[in-house]
Amino acid sequence: MSFVIHERRGSVAIVQLNRPEKFNSLTREMILALSDLFKEFTQADLRAVILTGTGDRAFCAGTDISELNELNETEALQVSQRGQALCDLIEKCQVPVIAAINGLAVGGGCELALACHIRIASTNARFSLPETKLGIIPGYGGTQRLPREIGQARALEAMLAGRDLSAAEALKLGLVNRVTESAGLMKEAEQLAHDIAKLAPLAIRACLQAVTRGVELPLEAGLALEAELFASLFATDDVREGTNAFLEKRTPVFKGK
Repeated sequence: MSFVIHERRGSVAIVQLNRPEKFNSLTREMILALSDLFKEFTQADLRAVILTGTGDRAFCAGTDISELNELNETEALQVSQRGQALCDLIEKCQVPVIAAINGLAVGGGCELALACHIRIASTNARFSLPETKLGIIPGYGGTQRLPREIGQARALEAMLAGRDLSAAEALKLGLVNRVTESAGLMKEAEQLAHDIAKLAPLAIRACLQAVTRGVELPLEAGLALEAELFASLFATDDVREGTNAFLEKRTPVFKGK
């Protein structure tokens, strides 16, 4: 049985962590399989990716602790680098990645969610980076991405005390975009993905680049990046289609060209 399931529904890719008996905890093989998948998500007809977990108890409970128990320092560095590389691939994906968080998002699972562009949580979702309880720290980017999402003081409280956040708290802090009942989680995620898929794909990709690359730049450099990407779209057919459709009061038909 594959521990990572991948399927296409039209222009949307759905990726499921499939280890429900272990709360979808991550093995080395799963991280490598996910990395390979996200490297392949460059198809022109792909419009969005949804990342979720199998079952209704856990999105992902983090790294399988049995794989960490015997590590030496060199091996631990490799584990961290693999996890960070996967999260970087997710964050730099050319199309929006929506996390449908169906339960626990703990440790590496929370870090996976943080790497996604948009996060939708079920009401029973809980978020935590409790690595200090194991004598370690988050290693897949959590110490960097969580403060950027909810602020340094709140992130430090969560990590240093090993406390978890409910779905309602996560929504209040801006960690998730919205919260929905478990039964409607995938429907909500798929509807959002399809809403995005209707829009100009080249513009969506450029917007992602402007935000994910620009947020790490000084404002002046970020504005220059925005202007460059804005101008580049005027060499595409989609801009003409979009502006003409607006003027002609019709629905545009974007072709990603």
